[in-house]
Amino acid sequence: MKNFDNPAKLSFLSLLEDLRPKMEISMEDIDILLRTSLSNAIKKSSLSRVQIAAKMSEILNVEITKSTLDSWTAASREGINRFPACYVLVFCQIVDSIEPLQILADKVGRFVIQWPEALDLEFKKKIEDQKKRLAEREKTLKTMRLGMRKRPSATP
Repeated sequence: MKNFDNPAKLSFLSLLEDLRPKMEISMEDIDILLRTSLSNAIKKSSLSRVQIAAKMSEILNVEITKSTLDSWTAASREGINRFPACYVLVFCQIVDSIEPLQILADKVGRFVIQWPEALDLEFKKKIEDQKKRLAEREKTLKTMRLGMRKRPSATP
Protein backbone atom coordinates (compact mmCIF):
# COMPACT_ATOMS: atom_id res chain seq x y z
CA MET A 1 0.00 0.00 0.00
CA LYS A 2 1.22 3.48 -0.80
CA ASN A 3 1.80 6.20 1.77
CA PHE A 4 -1.28 8.40 1.48
CA ASP A 5 0.07 10.80 4.13
CA ASN A 6 2.08 12.60 1.47
CA PRO A 7 0.01 12.60 -1.75
CA ALA A 8 2.53 14.93 -3.41
CA LYS A 9 4.88 11.97 -3.67
CA LEU A 10 2.29 9.79 -5.39
CA SER A 11 1.55 9.81 -9.07
CA PHE A 12 -2.03 9.97 -10.29
CA LEU A 13 -1.72 6.47 -11.76
CA SER A 14 -0.39 4.95 -8.54
CA LEU A 15 -3.30 6.50 -6.65
CA LEU A 16 -5.74 5.01 -9.15
CA GLU A 17 -4.09 1.62 -8.86
CA ASP A 18 -4.49 1.48 -5.08
CA LEU A 19 -8.02 2.87 -5.10
CA ARG A 20 -9.34 0.32 -7.59
CA PRO A 21 -11.45 -2.33 -5.91
CA LYS A 22 -9.84 -5.75 -5.80
CA MET A 23 -11.98 -8.14 -7.82
CA GLU A 24 -12.60 -11.80 -7.28
CA ILE A 25 -11.43 -13.77 -10.29
CA SER A 26 -14.08 -16.19 -11.48
CA MET A 27 -13.42 -18.26 -14.60
CA GLU A 28 -17.09 -18.13 -15.48
CA ASP A 29 -17.15 -14.32 -15.31
CA ILE A 30 -13.96 -14.01 -17.32
CA ASP A 31 -15.28 -16.43 -19.94
CA ILE A 32 -18.53 -14.49 -20.39
CA LEU A 33 -16.83 -11.08 -20.35
CA LEU A 34 -14.10 -12.13 -22.77
CA ARG A 35 -16.61 -13.70 -25.20
CA THR A 36 -18.68 -10.52 -25.07
CA SER A 37 -15.67 -8.27 -25.59
CA LEU A 38 -14.44 -10.40 -28.51
CA SER A 39 -17.90 -10.19 -30.10
CA ASN A 40 -18.06 -6.42 -29.56
CA ALA A 41 -14.61 -5.95 -31.07
CA ILE A 42 -15.59 -8.03 -34.11
CA LYS A 43 -18.82 -6.05 -34.59
CA LYS A 44 -16.93 -2.74 -34.43
CA SER A 45 -14.23 -3.97 -36.81
CA SER A 46 -14.34 -3.18 -40.50
CA LEU A 47 -13.34 -6.81 -41.17
CA SER A 48 -15.65 -9.79 -41.48
CA ARG A 49 -15.27 -12.84 -39.26
CA VAL A 50 -13.81 -14.72 -42.23
CA GLN A 51 -11.20 -11.99 -42.76
CA ILE A 52 -10.33 -11.88 -39.07
CA ALA A 53 -9.94 -15.67 -38.93
CA ALA A 54 -7.78 -15.65 -42.07
CA LYS A 55 -5.49 -12.91 -40.73
CA MET A 56 -5.16 -14.66 -37.38
CA SER A 57 -4.31 -17.93 -39.16
CA GLU A 58 -1.66 -16.19 -41.23
CA ILE A 59 -0.01 -14.42 -38.28
CA LEU A 60 -0.25 -17.28 -35.78
CA ASN A 61 0.51 -20.02 -38.30
CA VAL A 62 -2.46 -21.98 -36.95
CA GLU A 63 -5.67 -22.80 -38.81
CA ILE A 64 -8.45 -20.60 -37.48
CA THR A 65 -11.76 -20.67 -39.31
CA LYS A 66 -14.89 -18.56 -39.05
CA SER A 67 -16.47 -21.50 -37.20
CA THR A 68 -13.62 -21.49 -34.69
CA LEU A 69 -14.04 -17.76 -34.16
CA ASP A 70 -17.80 -18.26 -33.78
CA SER A 71 -17.27 -20.96 -31.13
CA TRP A 72 -14.95 -18.66 -29.17
CA THR A 73 -17.53 -15.86 -29.14
CA ALA A 74 -20.83 -17.74 -28.81
CA ALA A 75 -22.49 -17.44 -25.41
CA SER A 76 -23.91 -20.94 -25.92
CA ARG A 77 -20.36 -22.35 -25.98
CA GLU A 78 -19.55 -20.89 -22.57
CA GLY A 79 -16.95 -22.94 -20.74
CA ILE A 80 -16.43 -25.30 -23.69
CA ASN A 81 -14.35 -23.56 -26.35
CA ARG A 82 -12.30 -20.83 -24.75
CA PHE A 83 -10.34 -18.21 -26.62
CA PRO A 84 -6.61 -18.89 -26.10
CA ALA A 85 -5.00 -16.09 -24.11
CA CYS A 86 -1.91 -16.24 -26.32
CA TYR A 87 -4.08 -15.10 -29.27
CA VAL A 88 -5.42 -11.98 -27.55
CA LEU A 89 -2.68 -9.62 -28.73
CA VAL A 90 -2.94 -10.74 -32.35
CA PHE A 91 -6.74 -10.50 -32.25
CA CYS A 92 -6.63 -7.00 -30.77
CA GLN A 93 -4.15 -5.86 -33.38
CA ILE A 94 -6.23 -7.25 -36.25
CA VAL A 95 -9.56 -5.78 -35.12
CA ASP A 96 -7.91 -2.59 -33.78
CA SER A 97 -9.48 -2.88 -30.32
CA ILE A 98 -8.07 -3.11 -26.82
CA GLU A 99 -11.40 -4.11 -25.25
CA PRO A 100 -10.42 -7.80 -24.69
CA LEU A 101 -7.17 -6.69 -23.05
CA GLN A 102 -9.08 -4.23 -20.89
CA ILE A 103 -11.38 -7.00 -19.69
CA LEU A 104 -8.45 -9.20 -18.67
CA ALA A 105 -6.51 -6.34 -17.07
CA ASP A 106 -9.58 -5.20 -15.15
CA LYS A 107 -9.97 -8.64 -13.61
CA VAL A 108 -6.55 -8.34 -11.98
CA GLY A 109 -7.08 -4.75 -10.87
CA ARG A 110 -5.16 -3.08 -13.69
CA PHE A 111 -6.06 -0.98 -16.69
CA VAL A 112 -4.86 -0.63 -20.27
CA ILE A 113 -4.03 2.64 -21.95
CA GLN A 114 -3.25 3.17 -25.60
CA TRP A 115 0.11 4.37 -26.87
CA PRO A 116 -0.81 8.06 -27.43
CA GLU A 117 -2.26 8.25 -23.90
CA ALA A 118 0.87 6.62 -22.50
CA LEU A 119 3.04 9.18 -24.31
CA ASP A 120 0.88 12.02 -22.96
CA LEU A 121 1.24 10.69 -19.42
CA GLU A 122 4.98 10.23 -19.80
CA PHE A 123 5.34 13.74 -21.25
CA LYS A 124 3.30 15.26 -18.39
CA LYS A 125 5.41 13.35 -15.86
CA LYS A 126 8.62 14.69 -17.42
CA ILE A 127 7.25 18.24 -17.33
CA GLU A 128 6.33 17.85 -13.64
CA ASP A 129 9.80 16.47 -12.90
CA GLN A 130 11.40 19.44 -14.69
CA LYS A 131 9.20 21.90 -12.79
CA LYS A 132 10.22 20.25 -9.52
CA ARG A 133 13.93 20.46 -10.40
CA LEU A 134 13.59 24.10 -11.45
CA ALA A 135 11.78 24.96 -8.20
CA GLU A 136 14.54 23.26 -6.19
CA ARG A 137 17.22 25.10 -8.16
CA GLU A 138 15.43 28.42 -7.72
CA LYS A 139 15.22 27.80 -3.97
CA THR A 140 18.94 27.01 -3.85
CA LEU A 141 19.82 30.16 -5.81
CA LYS A 142 17.67 32.33 -3.54
CA THR A 143 19.35 30.83 -0.50
CA MET A 144 22.77 31.51 -2.03
CA ARG A 145 21.77 35.10 -2.86
CA LEU A 146 20.56 35.70 0.69
CA GLY A 147 23.81 34.26 2.04
CA MET A 148 25.84 36.59 -0.18
CA ARG A 149 23.90 39.65 0.99
CA LYS A 150 24.42 38.83 4.66
CA ARG A 151 28.20 38.54 4.39
CA PRO A 152 30.13 41.66 5.33
CA SER A 153 32.00 43.12 2.42
CA ALA A 154 35.75 42.70 2.45
CA THR A 155 36.63 46.25 1.38
CA PRO A 156 39.74 47.85 2.95
